[in-house]
Amino acid sequence: MKDLFEKLLGYERVTVTENERVLALQKGRFMGILDPGVHRLRKRDLTLEPHNLSRPEFTSAYKAAVLKDASLTTHLTRFRAGRDEILVILRDGLIYEVLAPDTEAVYWTATGPWDTETVDVSDGLEVAADLALRLTRAGRLEKVASFEVPEGSVGLMSLEGAYTRTLEAGTHRFWGVARKVTVKLVDMRWRSHDAGGQEVLTRDRVSIRVNLAADFRVKDPVKAVGLVKDYEEALHRALQFAFRKTLGALTLDQLLADKVAVDVEVADNLRAEMEILGLEVGQIALKDVILPGEMREILTSVVAAQKEAEANVVRRREETNATRLLLNTAKLMEENPVMLRLKELEALEKIAGKVDTLTVHNGTAGLMDDLVKLRE
Repeated sequence: MKDLFEKLLGYERVTVTENERVLALQKGRFMGILDPGVHRLRKRDLTLEPHNLSRPEFTSAYKAAVLKDASLTTHLTRFRAGRDEILVILRDGLIYEVLAPDTEAVYWTATGPWDTETVDVSDGLEVAADLALRLTRAGRLEKVASFEVPEGSVGLMSLEGAYTRTLEAGTHRFWGVARKVTVKLVDMRWRSHDAGGQEVLTRDRVSIRVNLAADFRVKDPVKAVGLVKDYEEALHRALQFAFRKTLGALTLDQLLADKVAVDVEVADNLRAEMEILGLEVGQIALKDVILPGEMREILTSVVAAQKEAEANVVRRREETNATRLLLNTAKLMEENPVMLRLKELEALEKIAGKVDTLTVHNGTAGLMDDLVKLRE
């Protein structure tokens, strides 16, 4: 009966549960926030906006009007980050949200308790190690930029495009909400650079292609990155220019005679030039010399002729030595008949070893005489 009477008078009852809050507006004007319980409101021109506290953030089309009412601070908690501040929002002691500079957030107070930690980013953007660990555990790294610097490398950190400092190997995290942070990785280890396929005209007008190689490492990463666009390309061009002139002053025979040798003065000048760019150059070598097809055939013929001539000389020398030995043996036998007989017995032994049956007539002396007659 009471409910019917209230309806006749233009009122209605609104029930708000514990996990709800309701914004009430009468004739378009904000009237207040309804707490849990039963509320008797005039129905005419009434607008209700319910909010479920399962979402702690307060978002509403009437947000500006609500925040003007100072009496509502018991319902809402407001946080605002300054120009050079980052606010880490804590809910019941745990990280809930991160606010970038010049931003704000409003939460229902009943979903707390709420607290904040303020980080000053006016001096630097690096995230403290303990805070980075907490943010990682909370899964709130969306406003953090992480950079991995591998072992053997360094990272050149730039802030808004300007170099700031050098990062050693490891994981580095920076706030990515205030200013733009970039990190360029530079490998500091020794490595080899090949400058292949270089066309060179020798002093005797032979066109050849050579492959050069140089061992190098970055000694000063700031210079290497800041002075040239690509320090490895700069080394490549320096190798080309330096040794094209040097090799062009040699004949083909000189080049082929000692192809691994590199002019010391040219190499020292190249090292000094690269040191200005922050590079340390080690061994420089001429790896390969590639000849044109016709020149390869000619050189092959020349080498073959040279080797054939050398082989003929060796063959004649050996024949002469063998003839000289035979002559010496003959003279020795002529002067010593006993040695001649021994040689004859050796010959007889060899003949006897090659036949099945041997018949001797007139005794051994007769056989020996016959052999001597045959020899004569």
